[in-house]
Amino acid sequence: MRAPKRPIHTVSTWVRRQPPKVKAFLAVVTGMAALVVLRFIVHDHDNLFVAAEAVHSIGIMVLIYKLTKEKTCAGLSLKSQELTAMFLAVRLYCSFVMEYDIHTLLDLATLVTTLWVIYMIRFNLKSSYMEDKDNFAIYYVVVPCALLALFIHPSTSHHLLNRISWAFCVYLEAVSVLPQLRVMQNTKIVEPFTAHYVFALGVARFLSCAHWVLQSICPSFGTCTNYVVLYMGA
Repeated sequence: MRAPKRPIHTVSTWVRRQPPKVKAFLAVVTGMAALVVLRFIVHDHDNLFVAAEAVHSIGIMVLIYKLTKEKTCAGLSLKSQELTAMFLAVRLYCSFVMEYDIHTLLDLATLVTTLWVIYMIRFNLKSSYMEDKDNFAIYYVVVPCALLALFIHPSTSHHLLNRISWAFCVYLEAVSVLPQLRVMQNTKIVEPFTAHYVFALGVARFLSCAHWVLQSICPSFGTCTNYVVLYMGA
């Protein structure tokens, strides 16, 4: 007699069988539902930013372990690391001129470790770097992020340039993992450490974007969701 399938396994199997458009729709719906949940269970939205930094740090530690113990950078995207260093540098500048708090120190530490990873890939472990697989053009994401930041940025009392810079680093952070995904697609092989690192990046990016949406872009998001809940309960 065959054992009954677990509900999670059944759902995951069903999702994998769906066409790409349905998967994208489900991802959007899941993301919106997660934002609503975070809105009600997280009272201080800064905790989302701290959590994003913590998860990103865990991913960096996994990456450092891979580079130092296995002595190879195979399967890693140098361009993703360069995009990460770019948005961290911009965010560090914004943090200095706009806030200067614990987030500044966290960003500084993450930037230093990211620059170390870039150095290792470019020099010490260059022989194992898959440059031909890392073929994502970074201007495909940098230019759109810059243009989007010009039109959509926080409405605060800070200088316009600083608000645009902050928006740019948030948008760039959200898409900085794309070159890494392209490498994984090109190689058709995903190493365990690389998979753990990408998963940590995905979680960190979601938490960071949730912090941005709930606190910076849509401060009325909570009011809207409250109305929805009251309407559904009526």
